[in-house]
Amino acid sequence: MTGPVADARSVPRPRRAGVLVTFVALLAVAFLGFLALGVWQVQRMAWKHDLIARVDARVHAEPVPAPSRAQWPRVTDASDGYRRVSVAGEFVPGKETRTQAVTAYGAGSWVLAPLKTDAGDYVLVNRGFVPMGQTAGEPPQGRVVVTGLLRISEPGGGFLRRNDPAQGRWYSRDVAAIAQAHGLPADRVAPFFMDEGLADEAGAASDAWPRGGLTVVKFRDSHLSYAVTWFGMALLALAAGVFLIASERRLRHDRRR
Repeated sequence: MTGPVADARSVPRPRRAGVLVTFVALLAVAFLGFLALGVWQVQRMAWKHDLIARVDARVHAEPVPAPSRAQWPRVTDASDGYRRVSVAGEFVPGKETRTQAVTAYGAGSWVLAPLKTDAGDYVLVNRGFVPMGQTAGEPPQGRVVVTGLLRISEPGGGFLRRNDPAQGRWYSRDVAAIAQAHGLPADRVAPFFMDEGLADEAGAASDAWPRGGLTVVKFRDSHLSYAVTWFGMALLALAAGVFLIASERRLRHDRRR
């Protein structure tokens, strides 16, 4: 007699039982792993929906004064990120920093410049994007009022790349490190930066660089499809385990006949 049943019967019972337990254990681990990933995606979806709602409400609101030094310890991404703010002061000449960026215009840099406020503090202002090979215009001289989106500092660097202040290589907008590199007093530098300009209005008035208004305020929301995929994989792993156990029971039943 040949076929799968005959082959399974020809395997010694202890060995076959051990193989079955191993496969079922692996499927159980896979089931729990896929289930955990599905739950994580559901949690991420809730977080993303909250982020989208917060950002959408804040970017269309009227600007408010940027947090003062007394308020800095309470500034967080959840409470203040992407809030439209304004600040008055003068740009500090000769202390601009370029950080690596990619936008709809391709690869290039953000151009950040410290602004000394009327209160004597410093706020790092992201003046906008400059493509590779393009020249950035100088910041305006004299007292200005800058309006933009409050953003939380990005310490460390980018993906798999650390900032290198000594070489002037910046992959993230790390406020504290940039301020230190330019010799600004640490206790007077705001722990956030500002993206100058209004989102979705880049270059509306000029073709000059840097170009503001390129802050990403629309976010992909694919977490539901990811969650369904992981939960589907969990069900497949569960079904495979049930099938193996049911097949073993049928074999045992056939042996007793």
